[in-house]
Amino acid sequence: GAGSVMALWRVRMRVVERPGRLATVAGAFGSLKCNILALHIAPTGGGAITPAGCDALDEFVVEAPRGLAPGELRAALGQAGGHDVVVVPAQVKDLTDPGVQAFVLAQRVAADPDRLPEAMAELLRVARVEWRRPGDAVDEGADPNTTMVISVGPGRTLLVRRPELPFTPTEAARAAALTASACQARYSAA
Repeated sequence: GAGSVMALWRVRMRVVERPGRLATVAGAFGSLKCNILALHIAPTGGGAITPAGCDALDEFVVEAPRGLAPGELRAALGQAGGHDVVVVPAQVKDLTDPGVQAFVLAQRVAADPDRLPEAMAELLRVARVEWRRPGDAVDEGADPNTTMVISVGPGRTLLVRRPELPFTPTEAARAAALTASACQARYSAA
């Protein structure tokens, strides 16, 4: 709010979509004095995820009072119908529309395919992206939801990890499209 020190949080949770659910979730944020700055709802298909037939993945960027703990947010949102609630610090750049951001990054890699790792890190909001060769080992205990291996072409892959926040199917699709943009630019220029 105006004049008070606030923190930005990125909040993701699975929900069962039904009339009034979003209002209940918004009420939970409001009861904690949080302001919703961005919202993205990704349908997942009723049987695609668990628990209890959750059929949407809701992601918010919220402004919250500085002293509000992530556990308080998780508890309130769980009571409002959220499942698998994840709360991580956000940055102002998290307010950028994901579709617009993907388009801008695709233009960047089309102009310079060598910038793919940098663009991928920006797209997926990770600190770094590693080049790998197909067949290189990925950590035995790596969670498949927080580790993404993206084929870039013959003999090259990108390894992306984000242990604090699982990747969504939408993010995987955007990563594949960004990679296709870079590959098309690289191989059509040859």
